[in-house]
Amino acid sequence: MRVLFITGEFPPMQGGVGDYTWSLGRALAARGLDVHVLTSDEAGPSYLMPAGVDNVYSDVRRWRWGLARQVRQVAAEVQPDVLHIQYQSAAFDLHPAINLLPAALRGRAWPRRVAVTFHDLRTPYIFPKAGPLRWRANLALATRSDAVIVTNAEDLNRMSAVQALAGKLHEAPIGANIQPDPPEGFQRDLQRARWGAGPDDLLLCYFGFLNESKGGEELMAALALLVENNIPARLLMVGGQVGASDPTNQRYLQRVQALLEERGLSQRVHWTGFTAAAEVSANFFASDIAILPYRDGASFRRGSLMAAIAHSLPVISTQPAVAIPELRQGENIWLTPARSPEALAAAATRLWQEPALRRQLSQGARQLAGQFTWEAIAGRHIEIYRELA
Repeated sequence: MRVLFITGEFPPMQGGVGDYTWSLGRALAARGLDVHVLTSDEAGPSYLMPAGVDNVYSDVRRWRWGLARQVRQVAAEVQPDVLHIQYQSAAFDLHPAINLLPAALRGRAWPRRVAVTFHDLRTPYIFPKAGPLRWRANLALATRSDAVIVTNAEDLNRMSAVQALAGKLHEAPIGANIQPDPPEGFQRDLQRARWGAGPDDLLLCYFGFLNESKGGEELMAALALLVENNIPARLLMVGGQVGASDPTNQRYLQRVQALLEERGLSQRVHWTGFTAAAEVSANFFASDIAILPYRDGASFRRGSLMAAIAHSLPVISTQPAVAIPELRQGENIWLTPARSPEALAAAATRLWQEPALRRQLSQGARQLAGQFTWEAIAGRHIEIYRELA
């Protein structure tokens, strides 16, 4: 079976959807599928196939109205059985051309099946005051596709209300985009010392880009409360700061950095910048607790959460918007109310003071991670593709 992914970002571009597509593509290729990628011209050469096999078409300069023509050209060469869109509006410049792609392709003879994965339900821009038209753009993408895949319970609930999607709506989780694989010779104490953390300090870590939905301001306020309470806390901001796709992230980063200066916390917050995956893994293993205060609640659509779970870290996050049975308070995660620095600080204090509780959360995370291997996720996609045959 041959699959052509369409994704607005792909390595070495920084972004969770690009990392997801790379990981899924590699897992599918390991199961014998022939995987191809059409992506932005900012992306690099093949990351999926052996050296010398050019299966990444980094041809798209702008995600605009000429997209259907480009897709037809690449599809004519690749001859895919399934065209699979990895949708996140910001990765496609918030432009509706990707939303209307299935309809545009079906305007002429198009024998291939189209699947779409909604990594979130954020809508495209279209034009000022477009209002409901923006959501209709997402519905156009979903209803004109042959299979619609969501990654989490919240999006599944919302999409299930759309009658036109009956029979073609599927849920398939994402996996960790960073595997537990630190560099050879990794030593935890030495890694912590790089960031000024001694054996008795509390080293918190945050992973992922900063934006409005991820609670960066609450995170910094919580750190200030810990310091005020004489807890020797440091915060490690792991990975790139803003990513390649969403320009609003830069403005939010500036707000968070201004808050750090105002609170006098700059010496306690360490930014690793974008690093190799092995170095990210080392920083996870060096940390005591991952703290991920999403304003919209913990969700399995968050690659940063999945990566922390994969590293068996005790995780502090926020109450999910929709109940997630797999997340069990005090067993594999510690959940707090959203937008509450006080609750975050209280949770971090308790976990720091109770090593046995940290060990319980770590063991629970390790067990939970077994449900989200890329091999299992690839298998789920193969089932969906076969239903389209």
